[in-house]
Amino acid sequence: MSTDTSALPSSSVSTHVLDTSIGRPAEGVAVTLAARAGSDAEWVALGGSATDADGRCKDLPALPEGTTHVRLDFKTETYFLSKQNKQAEAQQDAPANRDSGTTGAFFPEVAITFAVAPGEHYHVPLLLNPFGYSVYRGS
Repeated sequence: MSTDTSALPSSSVSTHVLDTSIGRPAEGVAVTLAARAGSDAEWVALGGSATDADGRCKDLPALPEGTTHVRLDFKTETYFLSKQNKQAEAQQDAPANRDSGTTGAFFPEVAITFAVAPGEHYHVPLLLNPFGYSVYRGS
């Protein structure tokens, strides 16, 4: 049995963002993708996208061969600033900028780093609200 992994296809990544404060997909969240080959290697920016009306990024760049770690960077501050007035109206008892100063989000960006293996697909959803977030490996 051979352990040569060079014949395996490269890994792929997808994501989507759900705004749990309003129970809807988060449209317009900028997402960038970076990768590295080994724990000590430098990160290489591969590009990015933005979430669509369904909260999904369907056009993230492919991962290069040899990728062992991936980082997804979500620009959440811009998203929450654009939604601030709508959220305040939808949640009259919970002002959109409560305790968050003028930024509109306690976490202005979210960086998720995870390990990958050749030939696997990784779907990494982000559940987001102005004061917290959660991620998991989806399917």
